[in-house]
Amino acid sequence: QVQLVESGGGLVQAGGSLRLSCAASGRTFRNYALAWFRQAPGTEREFVAAINWSGGSTSYVDSVKGRFTISRDNAKNTVALQMNSLKPEDTAVYYCAVRFRTLYGGSTYYTVKEYDYWGQGTQVTVSS
Repeated sequence: QVQLVESGGGLVQAGGSLRLSCAASGRTFRNYALAWFRQAPGTEREFVAAINWSGGSTSYVDSVKGRFTISRDNAKNTVALQMNSLKPEDTAVYYCAVRFRTLYGGSTYYTVKEYDYWGQGTQVTVSS
């Protein structure tokens, strides 16, 4: 059974940084696309960042470009999201996701339906 477990969330002041991590068990995601999404109260889950199977290609929602960096360690079966210059509007539950249906997937999958497994989420709260 595939399990994704996020960690690293917390409370931080505006301008601060957090590093989220997601660890997978039950199956390697070495050859598959990964992503981070977030969901604030009363809103739909939205795309934040994606990375292709090798780590050589990434994409970001415009609102986080230049502040967030997605990376992966295929040897450790983990994906991370480094978040700098955090803003109150970044407050949300952050989820990692994997797309198993496409071998050697790219970084251009931006919707919830394009991913197959999800973690339980980790809360990020940015105070002003």
